[in-house]
Amino acid sequence: QVQLVESGGGLVQAGGSLRLSCAASGGTFSRYNMGWFRQAPGKEREFVAAITWSGGNTYYKDSVKGRFTVSRDNAKNTVYLQMNSLKPEDTAVYYCAGGAAVGGDYLAASYAYWGLGTQVTVSS
Repeated sequence: QVQLVESGGGLVQAGGSLRLSCAASGGTFSRYNMGWFRQAPGKEREFVAAITWSGGNTYYKDSVKGRFTVSRDNAKNTVYLQMNSLKPEDTAVYYCAGGAAVGGDYLAASYAYWGLGTQVTVSS
């Protein structure tokens, strides 16, 4: 059973940066496509970014393109989300997800494994 643990969330002013980490254990991390999702209060969980098992391809929600960067270190079983130029509308709980079905990187239902999330709050 794969376990995912997010870290790096916090409170930051608009325009600031945070780097989220997601450490995986209990499985073959390097085989899995990984994703980041977020959920704001009263809203549905939404796709933010994804990266293929090799790191060769990355995908982003339109509103975070150019500001967020997803990366991974398979030797450390860790995936990262570097978030720059943060905006108040980025405030949410951010979740790491793993094991997406082929072609399902954008879909929450496609992922087999989830972390418990880390809170990101961006003040104006």
